[in-house]
Amino acid sequence: MSREISAEEMGELTEAFQKVDVNGNGFICDSELNQLFKEARLPMPGYKIREIIQKLDRDQDNQINFDEFTSIFADLKNDQIAQSFRKVINKKEGILAIGGTSELSSEGTQHSFSHEESYAFTNWINSALEKDPDCQHVLPIDLKSDCLFTAVGDGIVLCKMINLSVPDTIDERTINKKKLTPFTTQENLNLALNSASAIGCHVVNIGAQDLKEGKPHLVLGLLWQIIKIGLFADIELSRNEALAALLREGESLEELMKLSPEELLLRWANFHLTKAGLQPISNFTSDIKDSTAYFHLLQQIAPDGSKEDVPQICVDMSGLYEKDDLRRAECMLVQADRLGCRQFVTPADVVSGNAKLNLAFVANLFNKHPSLTKPENQDWDLKSETREERTFRNWMNSLGVAPRVNHIYGDLLDAMVILQLYEKIKVPVDWQHRVNRPPYQKLGGNMKKMENCHYAVELGKSCAGFSLVGIGGQDLYEGNPTLTLALVWQLMRRYTLNVLEDLGDGDAAGDQLIVDWVNKTLSEAEKTSSINSFKDKEISTSQPVLDLIDAIQPNSVNFDLVKTGSLSDEEKLDNAKYAISMARKIGARVYALPEDLVEVNQKMVMTVFACLMGRGMKRA
Repeated sequence: MSREISAEEMGELTEAFQKVDVNGNGFICDSELNQLFKEARLPMPGYKIREIIQKLDRDQDNQINFDEFTSIFADLKNDQIAQSFRKVINKKEGILAIGGTSELSSEGTQHSFSHEESYAFTNWINSALEKDPDCQHVLPIDLKSDCLFTAVGDGIVLCKMINLSVPDTIDERTINKKKLTPFTTQENLNLALNSASAIGCHVVNIGAQDLKEGKPHLVLGLLWQIIKIGLFADIELSRNEALAALLREGESLEELMKLSPEELLLRWANFHLTKAGLQPISNFTSDIKDSTAYFHLLQQIAPDGSKEDVPQICVDMSGLYEKDDLRRAECMLVQADRLGCRQFVTPADVVSGNAKLNLAFVANLFNKHPSLTKPENQDWDLKSETREERTFRNWMNSLGVAPRVNHIYGDLLDAMVILQLYEKIKVPVDWQHRVNRPPYQKLGGNMKKMENCHYAVELGKSCAGFSLVGIGGQDLYEGNPTLTLALVWQLMRRYTLNVLEDLGDGDAAGDQLIVDWVNKTLSEAEKTSSINSFKDKEISTSQPVLDLIDAIQPNSVNFDLVKTGSLSDEEKLDNAKYAISMARKIGARVYALPEDLVEVNQKMVMTVFACLMGRGMKRA
């Protein structure tokens, strides 16, 4: 019988799995494993790769999911195949091993970080924040050293990068910028981590102290998530209708909308390569190593002079004839630089097929030169993601669900994410007997997904005690917006309340308990504000929220910045932005948006006060 996996081991396993799963789809396939061995300069014949896959693949779907990866962990130590698997993870070329330092890691555990990633992210930060006056004390960061890990230690750079990826996430007034002390630095790091979580970063195993100490693997992991969210922000149909040009014959707009940003980028690259008369590529790793695809992609997207104030750029294709792969890649990057896009990859990253950095390189190309035109004579009603949908999606992603949720309805229709969320709220899931796992066979695959959805609704009713009247498995499978969100909201609400129950004596937490605590805390701090419910109109001014923050952490709020009296909607929003950022700054993991306070969105308001109550109970 397998032994229990400790928290320390789980942290290591998660890190190792993500290192191999280069496309981030939640599975390890033979090509990913084969690529990893090649990059580690330990090439292995195909039959050996298949042998490893078969050894770990318990459901015989020819790929390894995380559950399979962890379930065989007890057998790893004395198994020769598994030992070679662990060995290659730690010997990957370009990876430097360091002593483990995360909160959940045991002393002496070996973690690793990539110098290539460090170089790429440093270069991106230097460029992005070059003119920011608040970052001049650390910029430019030396590309050839490990200065990046100390540069993020005061939290300012991280806060700035978060705002670049998702503008206005952090109210600049809440960032401590001058005469920093250990306490004000801690506040900045709290603000950065809780804000990163609010935009969908998975930061569960990262603490402020980890960042203050500049632990490389954790710093790079967080930076990659922040940068990636910014790079992918506009690779979505509702925000960039020109992506409709990528529709294939017979494909519906709904099907295109369900593609992940990674899939859309590959579709975009192949759209231009096809126009150039080239065969499509299947990845941004092995298929781009010779730079041929990149050369032709650059030629296709280069400005042609048809737009006013955008001069024509003719890409020099002569570098294609360089015989050496590295020199050819350098020639390609010289042309990319002429388009303002020499970011993320070096010639060596191209030739080695570094998946993460090449993905970032292509995303940057798309953002600067998409070269797409929305099809004419099409009457589409493309609805943008609502604030509620975005909040729920970011909450799910911050918990580390796999695969990552990009399109909230399309990515939930097999219920796999919902079932993972049940485990987050302590509702046991019978993964072995009741859950059908991907990949689903074409024949009967839809039925398997539907069975998962029925099980998800059954769990909500029988085990979680949710109110799911009129909601069936088919509603989840069909992506019914109202009914899907009704279930997701109850999952989020239970998750929030569970935190309070864990901090308290295990008593059930509810709305009235939170309201009573808020008013008691405000009264004891001699504040004049109070609330009678989460629908109280006074909440629209954010005064009760700011007073509560100041009661929890005295003298933290600068009330000179708070608008009072008869407020306009703009002034209310200004207060709300300050309140949400201040809540995160004192350590409350708030997912709600400023608009939720201004509009007194009852559901989101509840989560704000619940998170603040959790922070206040920790103080006590």
